Amino acid sequence: MMPATLDLAAVEAMDAADPLRAIRDRFILPEGVIYLDGNSLGAAAPAVFDELRKAATQEWAQDLIRAWNTAGWFDMPVALGDQLGRLIGAAAGQTVVCDTTSINIYKVLHAALGMRPDRSVIVAEGDSFPTDLYMAEGVASTRPGTVLRLEGVDAPTIEELIDERVAVILVNHVNYKSGQLRDMAALTCKAHQVGALIVWDLCHTAGALPVELDSANADFAIGCTYKYLNGGPGAPAFIYAAERHHDKVQQPLSGWWGHARPFAFEQGYAAGSGIRRFLCGTQPVLSMRALKGALDIWDDVDMATVRKKSIALTDLFIQLVETRCGAYGLELESPRDGNQRGSQVSFLHPNGYQVMRALIERGVIGDFRAPSTIRFGFTPLYVGYADVWQAVEVLEDILRTGAWQDARFAVKTAVT
Repeated sequence: MMPATLDLAAVEAMDAADPLRAIRDRFILPEGVIYLDGNSLGAAAPAVFDELRKAATQEWAQDLIRAWNTAGWFDMPVALGDQLGRLIGAAAGQTVVCDTTSINIYKVLHAALGMRPDRSVIVAEGDSFPTDLYMAEGVASTRPGTVLRLEGVDAPTIEELIDERVAVILVNHVNYKSGQLRDMAALTCKAHQVGALIVWDLCHTAGALPVELDSANADFAIGCTYKYLNGGPGAPAFIYAAERHHDKVQQPLSGWWGHARPFAFEQGYAAGSGIRRFLCGTQPVLSMRALKGALDIWDDVDMATVRKKSIALTDLFIQLVETRCGAYGLELESPRDGNQRGSQVSFLHPNGYQVMRALIERGVIGDFRAPSTIRFGFTPLYVGYADVWQAVEVLEDILRTGAWQDARFAVKTAVT
């Protein structure tokens, strides 16, 4: 609930009462920067660097090849999967950390199609994050007769596309651009009513809000760990597969780490048991150890508390932007109801790229998504209410003075 009088003193009081306030000290936040881009890359943490140093200077440098056994390197994908699983409502043995989101989408779509051999339709969102669509196209191209149906292209809603011909639905829990949150339990139930399987993309969900994969009866999920989970740039992704499917799934990337007996060096492939069968090749140990440091931060964090703060932060941001910047061409793209959005707020602006570049130069870091979305991600573990107040002050000044019109802000960078 917002205070009756909304001023800097009021938001500072909100910070003082924040039960997550102490966790901010577990992160490295540069002086003079308000970081609202945790939905693209999470902040660094000393715990991550501690794990990296230990893995590099002790385990690798001193233990050498022995560390695969003595430091538990070989079992990290499953151990980290179970640690991450707590944050996405998955019981042990159903989540594995490995590879990239794109590769994992390829694996699970093939696995799902193989479980429904009499069906040939993949359903996805037309406004999905592009890699989901690209990988779905790639999967379809390897399976003659497989077609892709898209929400917003072939029908207005994804529910209208689901029928007895659908093998698998690939859907984002939170839309990367608007922040719209889908009802996981309801859509999963709809899929199962016609015998389809469903894959949930949790890239903008894991670490941002409570997820209950098991309770929702989800089939599969994939996601990344470098956003709200703060695992570092290019941190390994993850796959969830419900235990009831483990004996039935076959994934196409039959690398040696997914073999039942990888060190027997057998000529033919025999899939391993359980979630390990989704592994492929040798995993990046240093990145895995960095992720361990990031996940350790969550050991005493309650996701319901994270969600409550997330909604409060984003509600405050929307209220302040519309009150103070409403006359400057901004249009809310995200749902107004906090229960219907993830931990981000997006606004449309015809010169969104220039506005965001001007904000970044002033130390308020968000990002831009073409053609006109300026996007702000709120990581409750380290973003405070005063950060929101100060960010809106800078945004208002940039819009009021027209500072964004400087020619240098129109020069496109490689990453936006």
